[in-house]
Amino acid sequence: MTILITGATGLVGSRLIPRLVDAGYDCRALVRPGRPLSQGVPSVVGDLLDPTNLPKAVEGVSDVIHLAAVLRTPDPEQIRQVNVDGTHNLITAVQNHAPEARVIMASTNLVYNERLSRPACEDDLTDSTRPYPASKIIAEQELRRSGLTWSVLRFAFVYGDSDGHLQSAPGLLGSWGWHPAATLSLIHHRDIATAMQLALTGALDRRIVNLTDDAPTSVYEIARIVDADYPSSAQPLENPWNGHVDGTLARSLGFTPAVRSVYQAADEGLL
Repeated sequence: MTILITGATGLVGSRLIPRLVDAGYDCRALVRPGRPLSQGVPSVVGDLLDPTNLPKAVEGVSDVIHLAAVLRTPDPEQIRQVNVDGTHNLITAVQNHAPEARVIMASTNLVYNERLSRPACEDDLTDSTRPYPASKIIAEQELRRSGLTWSVLRFAFVYGDSDGHLQSAPGLLGSWGWHPAATLSLIHHRDIATAMQLALTGALDRRIVNLTDDAPTSVYEIARIVDADYPSSAQPLENPWNGHVDGTLARSLGFTPAVRSVYQAADEGLL
């Protein structure tokens, strides 16, 4: 079993690869020129936007974990190119050069409609028009139509392992005007690795699966945990389920988070 990981030097990939290696998986990383990988795994230098280097990257692999994406940039065209065109190029390379390989794609809970009447489930409407989630909706659809063996893992808000992401949340959500009582589903890097290993067994094949811990946490609580200021409010909370996803399906398929809440993460020094 050889696993190709795209986005190997990113927020998730740089923390996932060491865990996969420690678990005994044979990993190969696709890295862009000038982005050396220092995690002791073979790498192929290439770019998802250059289809000519992808056949070499996928040759002989049994699985592809597709993490590469552009998220926070003021350039929506760059988001579309990497997340849509890049995914298309990768899918085409797998179809032509490794058609038996399983493709596991990372997506986001931001794809869901913001005005649901309950936590978002996998079969709920995905209609976001914001550049990043909109690009992920298109990429998901292409993978599902590809004829390959696939799974899509929709991550809640990713944090942990000193990545700084949770620490940035109060400022980011404050800039979006989030109510302090709004809850946010979270997922720790440790549990992303757990879910990926489950997906590699085939347990999640041809499924879209939400990945979240057991305790959606309010923005105000997150701010307190990371020692940041956030304004309090007693005003009514609109869209109370925005940012909150249902993780029931993942549990039914064998996923159990080891880091069940951000409070556990803080207690165990995992932030």
